[in-house]
Amino acid sequence: MNGTMQNGTITCTLSIEEVATNGSIFKQSLHKNVTLTLGRDEFGEIQLRIDFPKKVSRLKMREIMVHKKFISSGKATIKLPDQQLQLMLSNCPPDQLSLFVKTLQAKLEVLRHKGFLSQRKRMLSDLPRAFTEISPLTLKDVQAASKTAASSVSAVAKAGTSAGGTKRKWIAGEGQENRPLNGVSENSVAKRQKPLQGVSPSKIVMRPVVLNRDQNAVLQAVMSGQSLFFTGSAGTGKSFLMKRIIGALPPQHTFATASTGVAACHIGGTTLHSFAGMGSGKSDLAQCIELASRRQVAQHWRKCHHLIIDEISMVDGDFFQKLEAVARAVRKSDQPFGGIQLIVCGDFLQLPPVSKNTHTRFCFQTAAWEKCIRVTLELREVKRQSDSHFVKVLQEIRLGKCPTFVRETLAKTEKNVVERDGVLATQLCTHKEDVVKINSSKLNLLAGAEKTFIASDSEPAYAENLDKLCPVSSVVSLKVGAQVLLCKNLEVSRGLVNGARGIVTGFDSSNEGCPVVKFVCGVQEVIKPTRWSFKMFGGVVLTRKQVPLKLAWAISIHKSQGMTLDCVELKLDKVFEDGQAYVALSRAKSLQGLRVVGFDPSCVRASCDVLRFYRKLNMCPQLPIRPPPPTNHKHSGYSGVLL
Repeated sequence: MNGTMQNGTITCTLSIEEVATNGSIFKQSLHKNVTLTLGRDEFGEIQLRIDFPKKVSRLKMREIMVHKKFISSGKATIKLPDQQLQLMLSNCPPDQLSLFVKTLQAKLEVLRHKGFLSQRKRMLSDLPRAFTEISPLTLKDVQAASKTAASSVSAVAKAGTSAGGTKRKWIAGEGQENRPLNGVSENSVAKRQKPLQGVSPSKIVMRPVVLNRDQNAVLQAVMSGQSLFFTGSAGTGKSFLMKRIIGALPPQHTFATASTGVAACHIGGTTLHSFAGMGSGKSDLAQCIELASRRQVAQHWRKCHHLIIDEISMVDGDFFQKLEAVARAVRKSDQPFGGIQLIVCGDFLQLPPVSKNTHTRFCFQTAAWEKCIRVTLELREVKRQSDSHFVKVLQEIRLGKCPTFVRETLAKTEKNVVERDGVLATQLCTHKEDVVKINSSKLNLLAGAEKTFIASDSEPAYAENLDKLCPVSSVVSLKVGAQVLLCKNLEVSRGLVNGARGIVTGFDSSNEGCPVVKFVCGVQEVIKPTRWSFKMFGGVVLTRKQVPLKLAWAISIHKSQGMTLDCVELKLDKVFEDGQAYVALSRAKSLQGLRVVGFDPSCVRASCDVLRFYRKLNMCPQLPIRPPPPTNHKHSGYSGVLL
């Protein structure tokens, strides 16, 4: 695999369909591992080169229609009406496919506006046949494409009535020689006049994904095929990077999982237990292998080339050990983890495994970890908090330390007034029972009618499963004045992000009574239902459509993981796990938005086992990871990489 992302080249599975004049498909061929490259011919016009295993073909790109509905799944369709062809692309890294399509659309829109060379001039030319790979997409290309797309729409709108008053319909032909097209509605002409179907100036947008040095090092290691663990303190962009990694790998062979449903939802994946298909994993190894060997589960295991595990700190070590053995057994391979590339992420100084067993092991304490994880990398740039003093406080707490300056800083926050414009501080609770009690009582105290929103689930029978996976429940009850939290990124540029706090100010009758929420960021928005999708056992995809809001007088620390909260109140007297206080405190975006009531230094704890593990890697938040001393073990999982 290559770590670079090229605008005009992708590798994917390609299905080519030849379409008859009546729209029926009379010939179809399927090709795996085909490379598609955008380029220009000797006349500067765009061609698509298709590199098959034993031959190379070229197609001219003039009139195209692009269907991108499933582009996030690595699928897209490019229709070539003038050549009666359909190109169906699949199993392509989603980010690469998105960039490829944007490049094609933008470059072609600019070229179409300039005009294609007529067939006659092409035939009379004596230029030698040529193919040059297309130049990378630039902001100038995007701006030019947007401008020409806008002018095309305007031209179609003005092409109304001829001089004699007779309405005429036009379609752009080869060499831009227009001909009347009778018996066709103006709407359909407008669509055909724009070869880039469904593309408007606002649609051709280039949003460059910028990774910092550490994040880029992780992505490069992933693309080189190495099994690795990357870590970092809270707010260093681990989930953001994970989404970029998922977008860079072929979807059909990549399985994104996490230790909990909430964490899985953040990266658009499923739980590790659901993927593994071996139940709770409490049974003996033979029983686990038998469960994972069922036909549908085994198919997933054999199909998997890249397994992503997020929030690894909460995965029980015994389960991880069995998982590695199951992978080898089901895939019939003696390689570590059955030859699957492991991409593991998390911070062991945050929440530990949830287990009633007092002797729970972390994953790094198993032989499977030492055998499988070949590289460890660290993200060191904190992005959630911009206050360097607050970052320093959090780093001390992460390591289980509570020096004087930390105690004094947190004690001062008790006097903070974090409420703004009616938005109250969210209480982070250690126990979910307290969360339910607080939210229910506060909602009941509000005057006015209660409005209930019922989720639309693809499989109502799995509502309980969806409640565990989805950040919003099947029933959301709200009133005017309810404190709410946004559970999905809607518009990051406007502050409508996962964790944004707000208050319900009303219900919009013109939008089916959807709640109107005023957020701390100053935005007031009608919050409409949105959709979540989850991949389940056996390839089943469950979806839930619901308003992306939850009551926010209180939320649990476990449910807050991955969130950035504007205004938080903490009572840490009930902390019962190592790292729990750190997770709670690190949700706050700033000291000004944090209030810690009755802070007691005894709540600050870090696992000694984890600290020893990180010291063995010679790692601390301010220093890069360095290679450990040589070891005589055959398999050493502690091979660090200097960032």
